[in-house]
Amino acid sequence: MSERQEKPWFVYLVRAANGALYCGISDDVARRFAAHCSGRGARFFHSSPAVALVYVETCADKSGALRRERAIKQLKKVAKEGLVQAWAHQARAV
Repeated sequence: MSERQEKPWFVYLVRAANGALYCGISDDVARRFAAHCSGRGARFFHSSPAVALVYVETCADKSGALRRERAIKQLKKVAKEGLVQAWAHQARAV
């Protein structure tokens, strides 16, 4: 018996033009961000367009991504900004 390989899922944060952060999950972050930028994918961006993908975290599966999304959404804005800063710092270090 072969073990079924699950594709990774991602939790991401997108910054809107008004500075707000949107948290979501996807199995294709680039496609999802493009949808947000074009005005599709989330009503959140109808009032203030998506301007930047500011955080991405890999999860083993969709269930894990949903749990992590819920945890991130419960964080205060300052803690979410901390995730964004840490991810930006890590990206610069690579």
